[in-house]
Amino acid sequence: QVQLVESGGGLVQAGGSLRLSCAVSENIFNFNSVGWYAQAPGHQRELVAIINLSGTIDYGEFGKGRFTASRDTAKNTVYLQTNSVKPEDTAVYFCAAQILRRQYWGQGTQVTVSS
Repeated sequence: QVQLVESGGGLVQAGGSLRLSCAVSENIFNFNSVGWYAQAPGHQRELVAIINLSGTIDYGEFGKGRFTASRDTAKNTVYLQTNSVKPEDTAVYFCAAQILRRQYWGQGTQVTVSS
């Protein structure tokens, strides 16, 4: 069974840096894409960024321009990083991996940004 484990969340001060990690239990090349979604309080889950099998990255509107997604294929791990968090980045961040029409989700990691 595919497992995705997020880490790196917590309380962060506005303007600070954030780096989230997602460890995938299988070779990430087994998936069409692996990436990140965010669900802010009172909002639906939104795309932050996905890394496609080819290595190209698609960014969503959530935090667009401030987040950078990357992957380490040797570690089967994907990352989400920003050098300047804002209070509106407060959300639960989920890692997701997709193969064909099936999507796997991690449990999520809470990020709270204090102003």
